[in-house]
Amino acid sequence: MDNIVFIVLRRMRAPLLWLVGVYALALLGLVLIPGQDAQGRPWHMDFFHAFYFVSFMSTTIGFGEVPYEFTDGQRLWVTLCIYATVVVWIYAIGTLLTLIQDRGFQQAITERRFARRIARLRDRFYLVCGYGETGGALVRALTERGQHAVALDIREERISALRLEPLREYVPGLCGDASRPRHLLAAGLGHPRCAGVVALTNDNQANLRIALATRLLHPDIQLICRADSRAVEANMASFGTPHIYDPFETFAAHLATALESPCLYLLNQWLSGEESDPLAEPRFPPHGRHWVVCGYGRFGKALVRRLTEAGLAVVVVEADPERTGRPTGEWVRGVGVDAGTLGRAGIERAAGLVAGTDDDADNLSIVMTARELNPDLFVVARANLEENQTLFAALSPQMVMHPASIVANRIRVLMATPLLSEFERLMMFQEETLACQLVSRLAALSSERVPVVWETPIDDEAAHALSVGLGESRPVRLADLLRDPRGREQALACIPLLLVRGRDRMLLPGEETRLHPGERLLFCGRPGVRGRMEWTLQNLHALNYVLTGESRPQGWVWRHLIKGR
Repeated sequence: MDNIVFIVLRRMRAPLLWLVGVYALALLGLVLIPGQDAQGRPWHMDFFHAFYFVSFMSTTIGFGEVPYEFTDGQRLWVTLCIYATVVVWIYAIGTLLTLIQDRGFQQAITERRFARRIARLRDRFYLVCGYGETGGALVRALTERGQHAVALDIREERISALRLEPLREYVPGLCGDASRPRHLLAAGLGHPRCAGVVALTNDNQANLRIALATRLLHPDIQLICRADSRAVEANMASFGTPHIYDPFETFAAHLATALESPCLYLLNQWLSGEESDPLAEPRFPPHGRHWVVCGYGRFGKALVRRLTEAGLAVVVVEADPERTGRPTGEWVRGVGVDAGTLGRAGIERAAGLVAGTDDDADNLSIVMTARELNPDLFVVARANLEENQTLFAALSPQMVMHPASIVANRIRVLMATPLLSEFERLMMFQEETLACQLVSRLAALSSERVPVVWETPIDDEAAHALSVGLGESRPVRLADLLRDPRGREQALACIPLLLVRGRDRMLLPGEETRLHPGERLLFCGRPGVRGRMEWTLQNLHALNYVLTGESRPQGWVWRHLIKGR
């Protein structure tokens, strides 16, 4: 509000001074110039009548001469004042119109209106800094789950696109620099209902400044950042940033998991996918022969390191090694779009190809040329822009790396089901056979669609009936929650994945596990199963039915009818 007042006073100062000066001079002239009353006696107008007359005179309404007819001197003075006030008013109105069209003034009005809207929020929300491809994908995922978000981006066209998005929840958006604390605070950083800040701009230094401002101004909320640089990632970690995502390192870790543990990779894909997506097909990256990696930037370096750690030979194709750094192993100079360069890299004998440059046209050309030379290649393609996803889908590579989708998906999983991220981390230390068994169970359970994954805390809010039952020392087993409240002989189509009890973690807990207050459970199952389980958790009658098999009457009338019978 202070900025708006300052801008108005600064731009309207001269027109207001001219208006005041002309009005004062007109009043003074009417008071000093002598007139005549109805009887022809000398008369001087007082300030009240002078102000009244000038007020309607300057608007050219023309109510007539008051309170008496004017003399020639007064009429001459009024004539001059009419032209003077009209000119001054035109000058003032023109300046006002220019002010309204001023970009700085419009931005101040927008920020003021936006800040008032944010101050009225009553639901928990996430502040998403950067509404590009990654931020847009994350906002869509959050609103699909009924969560709220606020978007902040430095580019006006992105905020305009946000207003046109068909989102399930309204998402306020502000065009501003997310690296400036003033804009962060205006977007809700200091709001008590702000649940977290997600820094997803394409500028590493901006993300670093967002992380610093969040840690200083609101240290208790969740902080998630994207970092494409090891130096920036280390800087963020030095002051306690808990969640830092590098899309290149994340995808490289996915490829390494697919190489070493295909079942675990498939399990993670199924559990972290969107609910309406079909089940992904298994991926089995080949071993034995060498891989060709085209592009030795950040993405290429991450993949080369992972492939080398997996014991695979790698040949790098790079057009500008002076800029990216000279590869340590075998390499060929070039882009890889021509058969000659790929032939020198041994593409005919290669097991896999990575088209990982920062140009989508080059990546598409590399894959098409390489497949003509070796149709059996396992292809990993990097899609930099979301608008080119259709082209890559038509090419049908075995794996597609889209930086925005990878980061958005990891953050979506972390926000929606934090226990799923913990489950995936714990599964990394288990035998591959356990992941294969779980994949088989999910395949039989989920009917060709990605299963629904949800968390269930055992507390009075999320599980009122169960909390009451446990408070009465009633033993409740995990098997009881897996019964269908419509028919306890039937089991719900779901699998318990993880049980958290204090600092203890129990993977795939057994059905005989006793439940206690304060525990948290992670389930996956078919759509609709979660609602039935929540009925058992919240309704005492349903809980009693699945525990005992008795359906006792709940209402006063039914109890007395049963008692009389």
